[in-house]
Amino acid sequence: MDLADYFKNAKGMGVLATADNSGVVDTAIYSRPHFMEDGTVAFIMRDRLSHANLQTNPHASYLFVEAGQGYNGKRLYLQKVGEEKETERLYALRRRTTPADEDPADDPKFLVFFEIERVRPLVGD
Repeated sequence: MDLADYFKNAKGMGVLATADNSGVVDTAIYSRPHFMEDGTVAFIMRDRLSHANLQTNPHASYLFVEAGQGYNGKRLYLQKVGEEKETERLYALRRRTTPADEDPADDPKFLVFFEIERVRPLVGD
């Protein structure tokens, strides 16, 4: 099974880790990555700390823990290669919708693209 199929079918929880240009780390819960036709992966982000960190340090790590028994999942080592703000493609990729009263118009959303530099299992390697 390739990585795109894995994430299409896997259920679980993901955590994205970023760091600012001084090395101060942040972690945040993120859904599964979107696999793009050009081989990159993308995450939809709001203009918060993870996104701000990526403006000065393009490296990130995504840890995915599969639901169920045991310690199964993946670790992706990523490098940012681009982003789009409020595009049709971003809205087409959304897997869930937020009620209008919880999704203010002045809270911009970004589709952030990454190259996968390395993939490791959740445990070991």
